[in-house]
This record gives sequence, C-alpha cells and structure tokens, in this order.
Amino acid sequence: MTSRSTARPNGQPQASKICQFKLVLLGESAVGKSSLVLRFVKGQFHEYQESTIGGEIRSQGVCVRRTLFEIWDTAGQERYHSLAPMYYRGAQAAIVVYDITNQETFARAKTWVKELQRQASPSIVIALAGNKADLANKRMVEYEEAQAYADDNSLLFMETSAKTAMNVNDLFLAIAKKLPKSEPQNLGGAAGRSRGVDLHEQSQQNKSQCCSN
Repeated sequence: MTSRSTARPNGQPQASKICQFKLVLLGESAVGKSSLVLRFVKGQFHEYQESTIGGEIRSQGVCVRRTLFEIWDTAGQERYHSLAPMYYRGAQAAIVVYDITNQETFARAKTWVKELQRQASPSIVIALAGNKADLANKRMVEYEEAQAYADDNSLLFMETSAKTAMNVNDLFLAIAKKLPKSEPQNLGGAAGRSRGVDLHEQSQQNKSQCCSN
C-alpha cells in the first residue's frame, strides 16, 4: 500500500494514503479487454485494437477511497494461457470479459472464473463483464443468463461497451468499493515498469472530483 504525504497549514506533513491494488483482465481474444482498459485509463476507443501479446501493465486511480489500480491486461490467445497464472498471482481483483455477441466467449469466461476460484487468492474480487453492449442487436448471450451465473458465483456483473463507455467507469468503481483498504500490497515492483496513466496524470477535471468519497 502506498502512502503519500501532504502539508498541513502549520507545515507538518499529513499522511495521505493511496491504496494500490493489482487487477487482472482475463478473457478470450477480441472480447475487448484492452479496449476496456484504454477507455478507463485514457478515455479513448480505437476501432481496430491490436491484440495484446503476453501482457501489459497500466496504472489508474479511481475516485473511491483513494484507490490506485495496477491493471494487468492479458493476451486472450490460447497459446498464452500458460502465462496467465503469472499475471493473476497476487491479484486482489479480476475482470473476466466476454463478448455478448459470442456464446463461446461466455463459456470460456466461466472457465476463467473457475480457474480463479481454484488458484487465485481466496479473497479476490471477481467481476464479470459482458462487453460490446453497443451490439445488442447481435446478442447471443442473454443478460439474464449472465446475471444468474454471476449471482450463483458471487460475482459482480455489468454489461459494458468500451466503444460508448457504457458502465466502464462504473465497473471499476464497483470493484474499488468491494476491496479492503488496509491490505498490505506485494506487487513485486511491477509498478515501476508500468505503462499507462498514473493517479497524478489524470485530467484536471478528474482531479477536481477524485478521492472526495
């Protein structure tokens, strides 16, 4: 857990703690994991997003109890599956992503959830994200089906759209609210290799709203 100090009016430092948590995204290739991260971290969407090779690490603060996510975006291709435990090891949260227009990606998402429940930390917060909600007219996975599965497995669940930004921030905020705020962090120095946007690199608008809760 990171602790930053600010100055009091009398000149004495006042501890201002920022809690840092490792969050990993899992799911089949092309379900939109990288696009969700890009939308959350930079507020952007690229219609043609290159596939992630191996994994990428990004950091982003959210405006709930001074939380900093270290986001591990993983490759979805089967040939990289053996690397997954390295990415979700020590994670405090995970987002398992599927494409609402592709039933196979939902089945694969269930496999990822089982793997996390079996091998990840017992206290990990798992969220299920049905991405590409902007393509609802091509839906193959019903909302009610996914919600029932999430309820049965004690998962957070939202349908999202990286393209329109629907529920993207809300998903990360919901995860932040579920995380403990005193858990010691052991991120293995990965934050030093982080590529992305840090808490102090947010827009001025975000800064004015951040961490008021």
